[in-house]
Amino acid sequence: MAAPPASLSGRDEGFVSLSSPSPSAALLLPASAESRASSGTSGSFAYLTIKDRIPQILTKAIDTLHRHKNEFFEKHGEKGTEAEKKAISLLSKLRNELQTDKPIIPFVEKFVDTDIWNQYLEYQQSLLNENDGKPRWFYSPWLYVECYMYRRIHEAIIQSPPIDDFDVFKESKDQNFFESRESIIALCTHLQEVVTAIEDLDENQLKDEFFRLLQISLWGNKCDLSLSGGDTSSQKTNIINSLEELKPLILVNDMEHLWSLLTNCKKTREKASITRVDIVLDNSGFELVTDLVLADFLLSSQLATEIHFYGKTIPWFVSDTTIHDFNWLIEQMKESDDKCMSKCGAAWETYINMGRWVYQDHIFWTLPHEFCVMSQVAPDLYAELQKAHLILFKGDLNYRKLTGDRKWEFTVPFHQALNGFHPAPLCGIRTLKAEIQVGLRPGQAEQYMASEPNWLTTGKYGVLQFDGPL
Repeated sequence: MAAPPASLSGRDEGFVSLSSPSPSAALLLPASAESRASSGTSGSFAYLTIKDRIPQILTKAIDTLHRHKNEFFEKHGEKGTEAEKKAISLLSKLRNELQTDKPIIPFVEKFVDTDIWNQYLEYQQSLLNENDGKPRWFYSPWLYVECYMYRRIHEAIIQSPPIDDFDVFKESKDQNFFESRESIIALCTHLQEVVTAIEDLDENQLKDEFFRLLQISLWGNKCDLSLSGGDTSSQKTNIINSLEELKPLILVNDMEHLWSLLTNCKKTREKASITRVDIVLDNSGFELVTDLVLADFLLSSQLATEIHFYGKTIPWFVSDTTIHDFNWLIEQMKESDDKCMSKCGAAWETYINMGRWVYQDHIFWTLPHEFCVMSQVAPDLYAELQKAHLILFKGDLNYRKLTGDRKWEFTVPFHQALNGFHPAPLCGIRTLKAEIQVGLRPGQAEQYMASEPNWLTTGKYGVLQFDGPL
């Protein structure tokens, strides 16, 4: 394999440059097929994702483009029509490659991450001794194949100017937000009541509220459009009323550790210093609202003085948050005819303008790499995360990347599964939607397996799993 290039720099405004790994670091890139969840294990969740869910997502993307053809024509004339046809053709080709298990092919459109993706594919190829030495859709690590598919969707769009900024998932994301309106109003009403009374709350009341909003953020992760194949996945009920009955479904609950860490930071903080919490976001829509409500409480309670949010640079896993989703949602909140939603939106815009909320993206979040190689592959991002006092990693994909998507024993400690990734104290907050989980008590997994064979993948169970100084 050729030595990797020294660096890759973003050509697009807003993209942070991404350092490429050195030759020695490149050996860390993909885990071996034996240790990673494979897309070819018949009957596994990974296999069913590639066989059923991903073609469904591609079909919905094609349908979305087709339904917008008049809009493209009105905006761009014949060029818009031709671009729509080209994008549909490229996505149809992608769907056919997948369904017929063709070899995975390199990216051709020059983009900020093209070289590093193709280098990763070369290395995958060097690991294989069968299938003509070419990675295929059903004979490759699941994490890689799934990420590759979403990156190919992006390539199809950017190869089709002048509609090369079109987000094929935006309608679904917006629908999730609008259909969750009643739940969002309930949550915003609750937050406004808490913020109004916050100076009168004693430490135990603050702690109870912190735990309540952490759990709401956890269960907000159920609203995942990639799990539903792009079908609606909105929050129709007031989640606040369900927390007690949901609490036994939290398999690892490290909220006490988070409280201890943040209250210690608050007590030892001098006036000039800050307490920074970073939130690596997952889904937009209702889940994003739950994350922003938690972030608002952290500032209002002075458990944190600064929040940094990380989102995706390109549309990803159907409902993942981009800067456009982040800004759009705050604008929708601000313009709402509901008083509490509007107050939240206005407050959140003020936090951004004051620099107390900072949104950042980085191309590393949409690479297939596990996080233990971040310090070599994206040292600038790793250095940024090291400035945090606590990092909250939301969602299933982040959890899979934290743990390398490996087939760990259920009782392996979370710290061990992180494989050296520790820029700062961190917490994985996810509902279980993939066949991976670590840090469980002996016998705990077997107990669930006996009664619910699909307990790992339905999103019914959750974890708030901490790694840091205890």
